[in-house]
Amino acid sequence: MNDNLHSRMHVVSDETRNLVNLVLDYSRRRTLAVDTPLDHPTTETELKRLAGPTITEDGVGSSRALAIFEHIFAPACITTDHPKYLSFIPSAPTKAAVAFDLVVSASALYGGSWLEGAGVVHAENEVLTWLAGEFGLPEDSGGVFVQGGTIGNLSALVAARDARKAQLGDEKPGRWVIVCSAEAHSSVASAAAVMDVDVAPVATGDDGILRPEGVRAALDEHGDAVIAVVATSGTTNFGTIDDIAGIAALKDEFDFWLHIDGAYGLAAMLSPLARHKFAGVESADSVIVDPHKWLFAPFDACALIYRDPTLGRRAHTQRAEYLDTLTESQEWSPSDYAIQLTRRPRGLPLWYSLASYGAETYREAIGHSIELAMQIGTEVKKRPNLRLVREPELSVVVFERDGWDREDYQQWSDRLLEDQRAFVVPSSHQGRPNARFAIVNPLTTFEDLVDILDTME
Repeated sequence: MNDNLHSRMHVVSDETRNLVNLVLDYSRRRTLAVDTPLDHPTTETELKRLAGPTITEDGVGSSRALAIFEHIFAPACITTDHPKYLSFIPSAPTKAAVAFDLVVSASALYGGSWLEGAGVVHAENEVLTWLAGEFGLPEDSGGVFVQGGTIGNLSALVAARDARKAQLGDEKPGRWVIVCSAEAHSSVASAAAVMDVDVAPVATGDDGILRPEGVRAALDEHGDAVIAVVATSGTTNFGTIDDIAGIAALKDEFDFWLHIDGAYGLAAMLSPLARHKFAGVESADSVIVDPHKWLFAPFDACALIYRDPTLGRRAHTQRAEYLDTLTESQEWSPSDYAIQLTRRPRGLPLWYSLASYGAETYREAIGHSIELAMQIGTEVKKRPNLRLVREPELSVVVFERDGWDREDYQQWSDRLLEDQRAFVVPSSHQGRPNARFAIVNPLTTFEDLVDILDTME
């Protein structure tokens, strides 16, 4: 290696100390800040004008690079952990989780195998075991933290297909089919496209709930071709929970893999206020929940848990001569349980936060969002010009403003962000535009939401 390159990138020189101090000082300011602005996007042209070229032969220097990030690039990103970020499904990581994410990166940890990361794998598995217990799954359940719900759903469905193939042997009944609600998350259809299998969407009633009658009809129609039934515990748009208990009861008559997509909503099982809504989850063959949503971890983390982890391992273990040391071992290697080999231990920030604060703190924080959604739903119903589209189920509140079209909602949303008052993008249901609060941040208050409603007068 060139001596100059070695000295600049690896030796602990004064330049390196300065660089690390700069980054840590910024991280400290950002983590401890109590009034971080929402900020807003800007144009590519404007970013180029303000920042200029940053990748050069000689480098712009660590101070200049950080200044560009802090004053140009970061303000062009909306702050997802802001209490008034209420669009999509927000992120609200704890201070402990954010701080420990720095430790994970600084420690050069590899989380793909027990051989290379026994300690971090053990810590992640402790969290997965705790979650499995909360969901009512057996003690020997297990899985892995993957990037997000899309990868979690895909990995689970690949394992389901592999299990069905093993059951049927050479008797493949045409094209494979995934049964799910017509309101299931788009990642289910995306997974089916990647897997080159079909989706059998089951229509729901006005409440959006997938019920066993529709699932039964699909199972009768597609028979052995069904590799999995996907039930949703908390849809992204409304927080709707499918009739999981009723669907699970069909397993007494039909042989199918039940997968629970709980990316957003399954975390609500931790709260006594909502636990009763999730009956049947204990019968699942696989579940996912995203800690970067309602479990207060940084992006990006999805917990994928198998009822029988050997089925996940059989589907996903990669074979190669250079991996023989890993694949011939019976030790727990996370890379065996999803469609990935290289992985960072992305479950560690959640582990540290849970270990620091305790599970009861999590239960209270989740319960706060549920109660707040009920309160603001009641407030919406008091206002003559507003109407709830559906009663809140978890922590999503969807409502309409009388007389507004899509352009009105968009202009209102743009003004909220321009004034740094809130980030609430327009949504829609069955072709009708609406507004939507997705509440997961424990710092969001009733007064915050009332203030936003007042702007619709």
